[in-house]
Amino acid sequence: MTPYPEYKATNLPWLPQIPAHWDWLMLSQLTEEQYVKNIGYQENNVLSLSYGNIIRKKNIYSGLSPQDFATYQIIFPDNIILRLTDLQNDHRSLRTGLVKERGIITSAYTCLKVHSNASFVHYLLHAYDLRKVFYGMGGGVRQSIGFKDIRNLRFPVPPTNEQKQIVRYLDSMTAKINKLIRAKKKQIALKTEILNIYLFSENASCLSLGYWDDLFPDTWHKEKASRIFQERNSKGFADKELLAVTQSKGVLYKKDCPQRFVQPADFTKQKLVCPQDFIISLRSFQGGIETSFLEGLVSAAYSVFCLRKPSLLLTTYFEYLFKTPAFISYLNTLVKDIRDGKKISFTDFRESLLPIPPMEHLEKIKKLSDEINILKKQLEKTTMFLNEYKNSLIASVVTGQVDVRNIPVKEFDPADLVPETDDDPAEEESTEESEE
Repeated sequence: MTPYPEYKATNLPWLPQIPAHWDWLMLSQLTEEQYVKNIGYQENNVLSLSYGNIIRKKNIYSGLSPQDFATYQIIFPDNIILRLTDLQNDHRSLRTGLVKERGIITSAYTCLKVHSNASFVHYLLHAYDLRKVFYGMGGGVRQSIGFKDIRNLRFPVPPTNEQKQIVRYLDSMTAKINKLIRAKKKQIALKTEILNIYLFSENASCLSLGYWDDLFPDTWHKEKASRIFQERNSKGFADKELLAVTQSKGVLYKKDCPQRFVQPADFTKQKLVCPQDFIISLRSFQGGIETSFLEGLVSAAYSVFCLRKPSLLLTTYFEYLFKTPAFISYLNTLVKDIRDGKKISFTDFRESLLPIPPMEHLEKIKKLSDEINILKKQLEKTTMFLNEYKNSLIASVVTGQVDVRNIPVKEFDPADLVPETDDDPAEEESTEESEE
């Protein structure tokens, strides 16, 4: 790719020049703010901004009651959603999303109606977001802003036909990158399927049916959970890192999460977690029990337990067992109380009989797990590299630093434009914050 033949100055340090034939327009010339109230519950398709994509929100009743949806706004295809809140604390989230279907979304977000090519304008706003242009523009403790604060921001805008070519080119490259990442994920899914089949031997068909009592061979040893595990009730210390417990990404450091978290006022009210510990959320346990390989602190609302006799083989085995549909279904039968959602702790299943496979079985599971972890690390590196390349490419193309007018665009599957994303982390973490 080559630059344009002629440029003109913008007087911006981060974007000193744009192609000479491009316009230099304010956001208010490209878009207008739109706000349509969900009066009378006209719409119930709840959407969410997740990793720069507008997706259907899962677990819509978690932390919400039906009347809350009346406060949401209705959004339409080709609208652009901006999350311009909490600019002070959250410097990592992607804050823009292009709407693909009619639905409702929180009124805390800014909705834009685009006057021309919505896909091109979204790529522009995404590039500005990656450059952190919106940060530092707001006021207040959490630095929240609105359309009025950014309406005079200027953007480079090419002629209409050129906009279409830029969108075609970037869409094709985005689809190609997503397809590569999806292929890597399929490798992991296949290997995990093999592990699950081996994990449950000839009774693997019961895995998705939830027949816990019939799931394991009679030859396997069965032991009460209380004889295998013990609860860990160590209090927290101020010098320990805070941990986040998620269904999609497991246990990770909160500092590595894009979302904002409430800093606990008293660290001694937190629970200590050590490597190879297991964690149950008292409410959001629908993803099973999480295994931690990190040391840190979690909310006192969690139940933390560990093996009585440390064993990496058993840790690996239970890591997978506790995330299977069969075990999750079984866990649901042990719920003792239902108030603000389902609640469970280690005490609720301490008397449960848990299957222990023979040593050669444990060793095979560990070997397969190691292979899966290698693939996951490769996926993480590949995804990071490809996403960095994609973001750099988008920024260069939509600001006119490279010329793609004459680059042929290959046909691609529109389905590949949609990346495979996990649940919105904000949904997973909101429960924890409310329990602290």
